[in-house]
Amino acid sequence: MALAVCVVVRYRKAVTYGVHALLAALETAKVEHELRLGTTPEETAEHIKATTADRVITLWSFYSPDAEAMAAELATVKQLSDGRGLHIAGGVHATAEPQQVIDAGWDLAGIGEGESTIISLVRALQDDAPLTSVPGLAIRDSDGVALRTRPAPQLPLDAFPSFVGRHGPIEITRGCRYTCRFCQTPFMFGGQFRHRSVASVREHVRSMVDRGLRDVRFITPTSLSYGSPGPDPDLDKVEELLAGVKEELPPHGRVFFGSFPSEVRPEHVTPEAMRLLKRYVANDNIIIGAQSGSDKVLAASGRGHGTSPVRDAVRIAVEHGFRPNVDFIFGMPGESPEDQAQSLALAGELADMGARIHTHTFMPLPGTPWRDAEPAFIPLSTMSELDRLAQRGDAYGHWRKQAEHAARLAETAKAYPRRTKRRRTS
Repeated sequence: MALAVCVVVRYRKAVTYGVHALLAALETAKVEHELRLGTTPEETAEHIKATTADRVITLWSFYSPDAEAMAAELATVKQLSDGRGLHIAGGVHATAEPQQVIDAGWDLAGIGEGESTIISLVRALQDDAPLTSVPGLAIRDSDGVALRTRPAPQLPLDAFPSFVGRHGPIEITRGCRYTCRFCQTPFMFGGQFRHRSVASVREHVRSMVDRGLRDVRFITPTSLSYGSPGPDPDLDKVEELLAGVKEELPPHGRVFFGSFPSEVRPEHVTPEAMRLLKRYVANDNIIIGAQSGSDKVLAASGRGHGTSPVRDAVRIAVEHGFRPNVDFIFGMPGESPEDQAQSLALAGELADMGARIHTHTFMPLPGTPWRDAEPAFIPLSTMSELDRLAQRGDAYGHWRKQAEHAARLAETAKAYPRRTKRRRTS
């Protein structure tokens, strides 16, 4: 007889999209389990203590800047729940730094995409099978080393839904062919695009409409890359997607595309693309990733475009009735005072054209080529100019908080140098 398994989730707003995908995978695979969602550490501990299941697994997911805070929460939950059950950390940070999360107190780290792993993990707990048989895990070895199991497969995006019985943006593309040195997406999901089929997207929309929902948003690293295997947009595929979604929606339904939680690459912003969006979308803004006003910094970061396409993108977007929200990252490795001055000048120029500037501070994120890179110094003069842009309503963002995160990530990286060899169970 299979053992009863309870899946407890430390349920946080910041990571609901990924959690919904894992829970949908369990449901579609028809894996028997009890499910409890803890919205606070205390509630999570109460769920762990209250279940009568034979086995308890608690799921945690977080981004790298939250790792320290989540480790403190984990300690609280373990204490309040008398240390019952297993705790697994997943997401981009656990994938990049399994040894860190094991040392921080988690029993397991999920490596890579989690749908296949969570299905295999719950089944292993039901069967009382060794966890070394589960793909996509890191398990503490007897000497404290994070021992990896075989990799989890990267399946077509249609293999699992974005959500079942819940709602949120529909993931239409996973992976990214662009190699930005500061970004975790290609590391986590691979360097090629995997697109969800239009049929699968339409099925998601129908389920949302059945629950009375009317707004549809999407998760994708670059919106206008939908349906394309390479660097050039395939606008016919984009239109097939948007037209299909509109057909599934009631007359008052709305489609949001190229706005949060996704973005558009500047070289993809063309008059033809903007006219296409105007026919289908409800959003009056689009997010454009500029990242720097220095061609030198853009080349070093692997962005694949210079500053000229950024200017063109803002001009074209504004001409077609969209307000661009343009991302800038300050403090990227090797960035000089002259580079920062160029970024500030471009930000001001774009703001005068009608854009809003979304300001960020470079963070040496685990798993990226710049994981160990030293952030460039951001002087008071640059900070003052960013504040001035914000005060006049032309900029927004949490760049100061990100600067604090960057300092902590840099210190942690020094304590965990990259390993050249990784031990596996087989």
